[in-house]
Amino acid sequence: MSMLYVSDSAPTTQPVLVLRRATQSSQPCQYVETLKEHGLNLIECFTEEAALEATRSGCRVGLLIVTQESDLAFLDDCEKFVSNNHVSWVGLVAQDLVALPRMREFIGEHLFNFITIPADLDHIVLTLRHAWGMSFMRDVRQNPQLSQPASTEAAADFVMVGKTPQMQQLFGQLAKVARTDASVLITGPSGTGKELAALSIHRQSARRNAPFVAVNCGAIAPQLFQSELFGYEKGAFTGAVQRKIGRIEAAQGGTLFLDEIGDMPFDMQVNLLRFLQEKTIERVGGTDTIEIDVRVIAATHIDLADAVRHGRFREDLYYRINVVCINMPPLADRGQDIEDIAKYYFSKFASAHNRSLRGFSKAAMNAMLSHPWPGNVRELVNRVQRATVMAEGRFIQPEDLGLDRNADHSQLMSLEDARAAAERTMIRRALSQSRNQISRAASLLGVSRVTLYRLIEKYNIRPDMMAAGRPPFANTTAPHDLEVHK
Repeated sequence: MSMLYVSDSAPTTQPVLVLRRATQSSQPCQYVETLKEHGLNLIECFTEEAALEATRSGCRVGLLIVTQESDLAFLDDCEKFVSNNHVSWVGLVAQDLVALPRMREFIGEHLFNFITIPADLDHIVLTLRHAWGMSFMRDVRQNPQLSQPASTEAAADFVMVGKTPQMQQLFGQLAKVARTDASVLITGPSGTGKELAALSIHRQSARRNAPFVAVNCGAIAPQLFQSELFGYEKGAFTGAVQRKIGRIEAAQGGTLFLDEIGDMPFDMQVNLLRFLQEKTIERVGGTDTIEIDVRVIAATHIDLADAVRHGRFREDLYYRINVVCINMPPLADRGQDIEDIAKYYFSKFASAHNRSLRGFSKAAMNAMLSHPWPGNVRELVNRVQRATVMAEGRFIQPEDLGLDRNADHSQLMSLEDARAAAERTMIRRALSQSRNQISRAASLLGVSRVTLYRLIEKYNIRPDMMAAGRPPFANTTAPHDLEVHK
């Protein structure tokens, strides 16, 4: 996997989290709009929940805007969030507020730096860039691998951990896809790291020094989709007092990641399809056609082929985004990776929350290896972070993880369940070895194609080439172990 460069363009090509008071959501900020017009990738939020979601886009730097004395109450609402994440915060503060004790206390305890309003644009960009660089160097101290240059031969990424065959195969797929500009659909259960996989593709691609813009399609109100994706011109509607650059245009030259694309409103899908076909957009209220050069990666936890069959997702859009399909394996199927991921994030969180901790007890590790992990990697990371906060001894115990020490994980399953588990495992292994070629997999298992299809349906197994609801294609020009829909 590739590593992230420290470059003179940061953070102009990296997302910057902007946090303002919720009551200001309808009042465009002059500085935010100006920074956007000059190419900065700003993710504007008005609540702690929205900001927490935005940090998953890889924000290293945040811009906290406080322009009125009434904004001081907002500091109490966001203080816990600002102090408990790895974002370096820069304050943009009205000059007369700096003298107030509450503001000065907040600046001293939580902000990397602050700038008084009125402020010079170049000064703001320089301060954000400095904060980004210091944040990067802090992470390098915790993980020296980050300082290595990007390489398609790198075996691990600082946000994706795994040594099992499933993950080694996934790493190989991501590296192959990164060498092309083909659209990618990443599937898999929630919490398996679909956005991290998309970010890995971006970092290994020729677009690595351009923006990576993540859009959570399930978090945008339907009536805001058009303006969020395509932007709008000044005066396009009531409240549009400044031009706004949309998410698509903000990703110019880089990668646009559409997370949970299955939640996109049906009437917006045709607009996205037109953009993917023509590579141009028009801002809401505008007449100029803008050429856009971006690579599109989409992700979903639902079965899009089934959504197409039920009329919830456009078939033409499905095949447009599903040029290459990559499936993320659930954590429960990754065995040893559970221990490796837990240890990696332990070192990350323990240094911040509890330096006296030495690791996991044997009981805690056994509990993690026995847990079914319905929330996948996200659940594991959250439990490890919780444990580094709650643990009182030198070693983390099952109770610190929120797991039951006394649960009888050794209880025997029924013969029927054991047979089902064995069949499911062998089918997945045969499909993997045969590159999802049904005839070859059936031959390896010693069953007919009809029987294999029946078992796949019985156990709800969705290999990449079965996701489209038809047999795999042959003679494609893409890597041989990736599905390509023509």
